[in-house]
Amino acid sequence: MQDAPASAARTAIRDGAVTSVFQPIVELDSGRVVAYEALARGPEGVLRSPDALFAAARAEGCLTELDQACRAAALRGAVDQGLLAPLTVFVNVEPDALDDAPLAAMFDPADRFPDGLQVVLEITERALAARPAELLRTVARVRELGWAVALDDVGAESLSLAFMPLLRPDVVKLDLRLVQERPGPAIAEIMNAVNAYAESTGAVVLAAGIEDGRHLTMARALGATLGQGWLFGRPGPGAVPGQRTGALRLPDARPSDADAAMISPFACLPSEVAVREAPKALLIELSKQLERQAMRLGETCVVAAAFQEARHVTPATRQRYRDLVERVGFVAALGEDLPVEPLPGLRGAHLAPDDPVRGEWDIVVLSPHFSAALLARDLGDDGPDMDRRFAFALTYERDTVVRAAHALLSRVAPRSGAEAGAAPSSAPAVAAARQLLAGSGAGHPGEALLERALAAVGSGVTIVDLRLPDQPLVYVNPAFEQLSGFRAREVLGRNCRFLQGADTDPAAVGRIRAAVAAGEPVQEVLLNLRAEGSTWWNDCSLTPVTDASGAVVQYIGIQTDVSARVEAERALATERDRCRDYEARLAELGTRRTADGHRGQTSIDSPGARRA
Repeated sequence: MQDAPASAARTAIRDGAVTSVFQPIVELDSGRVVAYEALARGPEGVLRSPDALFAAARAEGCLTELDQACRAAALRGAVDQGLLAPLTVFVNVEPDALDDAPLAAMFDPADRFPDGLQVVLEITERALAARPAELLRTVARVRELGWAVALDDVGAESLSLAFMPLLRPDVVKLDLRLVQERPGPAIAEIMNAVNAYAESTGAVVLAAGIEDGRHLTMARALGATLGQGWLFGRPGPGAVPGQRTGALRLPDARPSDADAAMISPFACLPSEVAVREAPKALLIELSKQLERQAMRLGETCVVAAAFQEARHVTPATRQRYRDLVERVGFVAALGEDLPVEPLPGLRGAHLAPDDPVRGEWDIVVLSPHFSAALLARDLGDDGPDMDRRFAFALTYERDTVVRAAHALLSRVAPRSGAEAGAAPSSAPAVAAARQLLAGSGAGHPGEALLERALAAVGSGVTIVDLRLPDQPLVYVNPAFEQLSGFRAREVLGRNCRFLQGADTDPAAVGRIRAAVAAGEPVQEVLLNLRAEGSTWWNDCSLTPVTDASGAVVQYIGIQTDVSARVEAERALATERDRCRDYEARLAELGTRRTADGHRGQTSIDSPGARRA
């Protein structure tokens, strides 16, 4: 395929050459077409496909303009094709466009559409993670316009499940792999979360990618009532001739959380909730408990916390939140003087002195099956910090927790374009491998040999760089990818904490951290997590690497799956315990039998008594 000429995307936007085609969405029970999804198309030629069109727009720096042009073309095309009530039109927001401009740019004030145009705006979890404050405001505005909201690609990433209760979509659109791939633990987790949300809210579940009868059967089993895919029709210029149509039945209008953005989490508490008083020392322990609960929930969980001021984020707090970032889907922290990213992966927000949240101590934990919030207001005491009193409430009422989360996330700063779009680079891995060749420079003939050797090793090999923030992985070999189920692109740049689960022995982790801090080698057997959620026993051996001055700059890890050995040892230990219990029981029976013999009696528990 030939490359697109320079400024081709800008030219297509300027000339109005961006158009839409429409794919039917069908009600599975009745077979009626109830909606159409608008799909973008570029001008004839190399930019015709949406992938090529958006790639050119990224290269030219006009992604936001293209996103707006696609949406305008979709709505105008729907009107021109007569896709009006009772039909509904689904239109998309390009998540990457949200990294470049405010969401206000998604609306063209010059566009005016008839009242009969019913719209569902599709949003992915990437959009919410990139610019939570702006997107939440935009969703509120969308609902004011009478539009509905769909959460797209649910199941493609765990984060979509984490944000689902917060976004409150009217339609949950399942990623096509759920109906096309063989069921496994990940799909079961997604199904549980989606069905729980749909049952509690009345949201509609839409399955994409239905191409044959097997896919249709799976879509129904997953709880979908709407379907989309080639089985029902491919994208075309307009309505499918001859197909029956009907109305899309959506849940009742959602209550708006827009006002929550203007107030504080504590102010979200209903009047009937009991408010008590406690010193800060108790609030800290309650916060830690909620943090532990969040880590057990994992990547389907959102955590947002307010600490009043940056000085209250102590080194111990930073360590806890490093762990949270590695195990939880999305974590945000707010406080006066907190930067946009207080720690790698932690989303931050500065609180102005007059912000009502500035006077609160809040932590909110929200996931598909769990919700809790500690909401506290400073009573203004002087004296020792840990003795300062707060009025507080601990609530598990879901609507209150959602509103409190909305209030906090509506203040979270957008992630910068570099942070939002950058994928971990493989360059640090190559550089780290080079450093293992003592005295070799760039281009040394041993580099390729070393990389091939590391790739051929049957055990997992990892390299951690201590000179970089949060001591990230800079190299993993193919054997590690196979052992863990994580691809290199998913883990490079991350601390190894993502391998730890709720059942990982904290004492073993503590010994590793102490050894690394001392620059010493260490070996531990850890229970680690695989990408799909299963566990494996990892015999992890860590060896320090020093530079010319003798300073430890990296650690090489050798990872070996010893699950079979550990399980066998556990089974043997269990059998030994059982034998010891049996022997102790026999000894006890013998003692009792002897005692009974002295009394001229036979114990009813003795073997002889049972034979009698």
